[in-house]
Amino acid sequence: MKQPEKKKIGFFMAILPLFIMIGVMLLTVVKLEQGPHMPLIVGTTTAALVAWRYGFTWKEIEEMMYKGIKLALPAVVIIMLVGLTIGSWMGGGIVATMIYYGLQIITPGWFLVAITIICAIVSLAIGSSWSTMGTIGVAGMGIGLSMGIPAGMVAGAIISGSYFGDKMSPLSDTTNLASGLTGTDLFDHIKHMLYTTVPGFLIALGVYGFLGRRFADSNLNLEQIAQTSSVLQESFLITPWLLLIPLAVIVLVALKVPAIPALIVGIILGFLSQIFVQGGSLAGALEALQSGFAIETGNMMVDKLFNGGGLDSMMYTVSMTLVAMTFGGILEYSGMLQSIINQLMKGVKSSFSLITSTIATCIFTNATCSEQYISVVVPSRMFSKLYKKMGLHSKNLSRALEDGGTITSVFIPWNTCGVFILGTLGVGVAQYGPYAILNLVIPLISIIYAATGFSIVKMTKEELEAAKKEQLDDKVQVEM
Repeated sequence: MKQPEKKKIGFFMAILPLFIMIGVMLLTVVKLEQGPHMPLIVGTTTAALVAWRYGFTWKEIEEMMYKGIKLALPAVVIIMLVGLTIGSWMGGGIVATMIYYGLQIITPGWFLVAITIICAIVSLAIGSSWSTMGTIGVAGMGIGLSMGIPAGMVAGAIISGSYFGDKMSPLSDTTNLASGLTGTDLFDHIKHMLYTTVPGFLIALGVYGFLGRRFADSNLNLEQIAQTSSVLQESFLITPWLLLIPLAVIVLVALKVPAIPALIVGIILGFLSQIFVQGGSLAGALEALQSGFAIETGNMMVDKLFNGGGLDSMMYTVSMTLVAMTFGGILEYSGMLQSIINQLMKGVKSSFSLITSTIATCIFTNATCSEQYISVVVPSRMFSKLYKKMGLHSKNLSRALEDGGTITSVFIPWNTCGVFILGTLGVGVAQYGPYAILNLVIPLISIIYAATGFSIVKMTKEELEAAKKEQLDDKVQVEM
């Protein structure tokens, strides 16, 4: 069959794969209670057919999928390393040690506040919400559940703290990505985010303090805590020296060692701890890395907490990430996503509508392309010239990208962040979504600022002249 001539894909046909994917997703995930893989495959197939119908060859469509997958490869590596970290730290008694001492010093009434602050500090130091959730977060889930606090609340507090540090850390990949793509100085970008992130963090702490009051005076919780602590002591060698392992990972990343080698060091130390500290066998330590750690204590809570981790446990997340990125790749590189956004941008006429549209586009991209990085990359390319045209400083755009993209990725079940949290903390979006307070309020704060003009920075006269010259040069190059 002769390949039709390549044409620009219109709005209706561009949005068709998205509508079909969402419809199948609602049926499969909500009604049938199945995973999101098949709906995304249906969406990918529909997008491929639309692209083929508009003149793209199958080879070009394959390249679009490969490009999408390539964008997610760094995330895939981190996902696998986190699985190895959890397995080795569980087997090495590191998670058990963190939970044991956490149970001794943190009271149920203040736990949600404490775990939020701890995750914020760790994530600020290492620049990674995923690494924080996969290490400190796993231990925090164990402590919180042992205290009788609902899993959704605990996960929400962990997510809020982890994303505060990730957003504000100069070591964070998304922070560097947003500043780099918009041409904003890194520390100007971070300072500008203080206006939305700090109030959001304080609101989150206030909510967690209020929610924690209901767990302050529970004798049942105290009995459960004592029982859990006793079982941990019987099952593992608990020593504060094991806390040096997570501390070593934090120090390495703080010293600007990249996340991957820092995590590998943590994995090796956990592996050695299982053999030489806990007295495990070499085969058992290797099994913990591959299939996860396994233990039978007779205590349902402890068994649930410590049977898991390992490379195999992350394969669901890896496959989800790859499938999601094939869908996102076709939407992005066939021009479908641009066609949809062009339609949405027609009403942009003021700084309020521009910033609100940027945040909405980031959320939309998180939902359609299923990847946090794309929700920063695509809108940055789309809106950069509009910000310059309206005389708005680039740090307004870089902040909006983070407020709308980085933060909201956790609310999309099929986004790589939502899938990672489910695989790591064992809690889905429906449970933790209402309690991820920081992630909920920051986009709203950002929109309120846009409406009132508070902290919205205009370009200086020199910056405006430079922007006009750049636009003129671009126009000349296009005409040539």
